[in-house]
Amino acid sequence: MNDMNLETPQATIARKAVAHLSPQLFERANRLLVSKAISEFAHELLLDPRAGEKQALTMDYQIDVPGSDIRYAFRARRMALDHWHVDPQSIMCHQAGTSASPDAITFVIQFADALGIGAAMLPVYLEELSSILYAAVWKMSAKPHRAADLARADFQTIETGMTEGHPVFVANSGRIGFDGADFAAYAPEAAAPMPLVWIAVRRDQAQFRAVEGLDYDRLIDEELGRDVRAGFEAIITRAAKRPADYFLMPVHPWQWLNRIAIGFAALIARGDIIHLGSSPDRYQPQQAIRTFFNASNPGKRYVKMALSILNMGFELMRGLSPEDMATAPAFNDWIARTLADDPVLAALGFTLIREVATLSYRNPYFEAALPGRSGYKGMLAALWRDSPVGLIGPGERLMTMAALLHRDTIGAPLVGALISASGLNADEWIRRYLRAYFTPILHCLYAHDIIFMPHGENVILVLADHAPVRIIMKDLAEEIRILTDGEGLPPEVRRNSAEPADDMRLDGIFTDVFDCYFRHLAALLDEAGLLPETGFWSLVAECVETYQAGQPGLGDKFARFDLFADSFPRNCINRLQLRDNRQLIDPTDPNKGFRFVGRLTNPISGLRRGAAPGR
Repeated sequence: MNDMNLETPQATIARKAVAHLSPQLFERANRLLVSKAISEFAHELLLDPRAGEKQALTMDYQIDVPGSDIRYAFRARRMALDHWHVDPQSIMCHQAGTSASPDAITFVIQFADALGIGAAMLPVYLEELSSILYAAVWKMSAKPHRAADLARADFQTIETGMTEGHPVFVANSGRIGFDGADFAAYAPEAAAPMPLVWIAVRRDQAQFRAVEGLDYDRLIDEELGRDVRAGFEAIITRAAKRPADYFLMPVHPWQWLNRIAIGFAALIARGDIIHLGSSPDRYQPQQAIRTFFNASNPGKRYVKMALSILNMGFELMRGLSPEDMATAPAFNDWIARTLADDPVLAALGFTLIREVATLSYRNPYFEAALPGRSGYKGMLAALWRDSPVGLIGPGERLMTMAALLHRDTIGAPLVGALISASGLNADEWIRRYLRAYFTPILHCLYAHDIIFMPHGENVILVLADHAPVRIIMKDLAEEIRILTDGEGLPPEVRRNSAEPADDMRLDGIFTDVFDCYFRHLAALLDEAGLLPETGFWSLVAECVETYQAGQPGLGDKFARFDLFADSFPRNCINRLQLRDNRQLIDPTDPNKGFRFVGRLTNPISGLRRGAAPGR
């Protein structure tokens, strides 16, 4: 018998971990990543490409590597909001009379000084890029969805079919901490539904919080079922402990194996934490990688769990902080009550899915050693969020808004396939999209002083006949800001409040919506020949004016905080990550989350058709 045919399970895993890494696909992934790096770093004024020869619709550009004879040449279009639409296939690296395809990691090393990334952080950033390339090649080889098929797919097929993460961050899905086998098991684009680990934690070392009308017993009975709960409690009894002294808690399987089983070994040994087994239901990881959808029972709640990997500028101990977990359900109750009776939001069908319960464990060792906030204190926590599945009616379906920026493996955009399937022209489809998405965001800001972080992963589109009809907003407690001084607000809400200066009040629109999302959607629509960029921004202006015309009582606010202003500050989020790729945001220092360099021309400035409101 040939011993070469007796492959062990470990050898099979090792082989499969790299089987997708073909030279052709890796070159393609490199071109796409370098294209994005040039586009976003030039957009943030970290790189300054020099113009060369004019082409039909594009311009030839080049960037010189400082102190060398190396230069990168490429074709690009300059678009609104100082967007660089770079042709990936045109990028070439030239040196000493030779030319080569671009290499993303080499590119960042060569421009490290210009990017301002320090020597200590550079290796971690390079590791993130390598992980992104690894995942990109896997998706090219294993997820060959055609946009036309994906446009008709169900919620979770679309969720797991995405091939791109955050459109602005160059290092947007590093997942440092996962190995090759972990990627296949836990990455949203790769994973099959899986059970969660369940444990018991001592109540006197944990905190449970829930929205009004929901208690711990009801939550656990609904999530596990009484028979499974009774079986878990029997395990606690066999360990010579009282079930009444413990909370039952789900844990991400990776977190249990890599952080809790070892890092919390003393607590497990003495019975403060008891391993119980696996969930009866299977869960699908989402694009927000810590969040799981119940694939066995879609009407049940999402579960979000601590996951201590480095991902998109957050530290290796990234978890769910006890401070946030303590206030999240009460904050969700408040925001739901605040917006519930608003007739404008009701007419738009705007809906929130609440974070209804949290459970976090306070490791007594970390509590004693670390007096302040620390990622180590959030390593064992879970949050339950309502499912959106029960919120849709006949003929409606769900889709993450992140999907609107998705291209399939041949470059066809999903948004184009949706427009085609709807039977609408692009103008009307985008008009409906803006009414469903942008109008409620504007109303919450102007009428309630509430700004969401409404990026693609935080918004679920409700589609009917392949066109948007309304949105469902999620991820509330960590990412909503109330733009007041907090006076009169409950304590659990006040921690989310901050009154910005007038020139910063619209940053949540100008940066998060215009620069971080619409900029990319407009370029995608234009390139695909679906809607000229100028046409897209005209529809945005029309949406703003239509909303403002229907709210005459807010005229003074519209004038004071003018969405048609000539320009706004350029908020550079890659600069934040390049400055500190282990902690992008510091909860103790809100100003750390901003890095402004110059200003951007507002693409809807000058597009107002009527008189300015309030004047």
